[in-house]
Amino acid sequence: MNVEPAVQSKLLALAAVDTEVTRLAHRRRTLPEQQEVERLEAERTARRDAAVAVEIILDDLDRDIRKLEGEVEAVRQREDRDRKLLAAGGVGAKQLSELQHELTSLERRQALLEDELLEVMERREASKADHDHAGARLSSVDEELADAVRLRDEALADIEVAEQRCLSDRAALVEAFPAELVDQYEAQRTKTGIGAALLQARRCGACRLELDRGEIARIAAAAPEVLVRCPECNAILVRTKESGI
Repeated sequence: MNVEPAVQSKLLALAAVDTEVTRLAHRRRTLPEQQEVERLEAERTARRDAAVAVEIILDDLDRDIRKLEGEVEAVRQREDRDRKLLAAGGVGAKQLSELQHELTSLERRQALLEDELLEVMERREASKADHDHAGARLSSVDEELADAVRLRDEALADIEVAEQRCLSDRAALVEAFPAELVDQYEAQRTKTGIGAALLQARRCGACRLELDRGEIARIAAAAPEVLVRCPECNAILVRTKESGI
């Protein structure tokens, strides 16, 4: 295929735009800001789970406290009833002995329940501190995540602007080429990612390999308008003064 050298040289501008588009797409896929968002989202999930776990413990302790408080109150009421019976008098010796024995048992029972209640309340106080700490850590990571999302969105917006600029430049460049040249360029770009490159001295700008002397001689012998390709990667080779041929 024959193409005017001036038109061929414009392929380098098109290839540069396509390289930038590829670079932007890679940056979008590997955006550090997105990785930071994902890291913080995972951390937030872990911290939220930790906070929920402590809430469950608090709920269980609150239930135990209510149960123990109910048992203590029941013992106190029973003790008050027995003391009123003793104070009222008129009870037989056997009943008196039974009431005194029951009061002793109730006092021991109340003491045990109150000790157990105190222990559970202390555990709840410790768990409440854990819950407050977990909540503070969750709030902290929420703030970090909000900042990370903002930075990620700003980075994506910058990429979007750059991509749109590249696409606009590309559309303007493509109009300057014959349709057949565009088809060949696109076919090659689809295969290897680079459709055209500069022949710089003996090196192909696409695959970066040096051409042997025979290939260089063949290319040098070709008329300027003849479209030549790299024998290694098949990219369209654009010849300029830098080619040295």
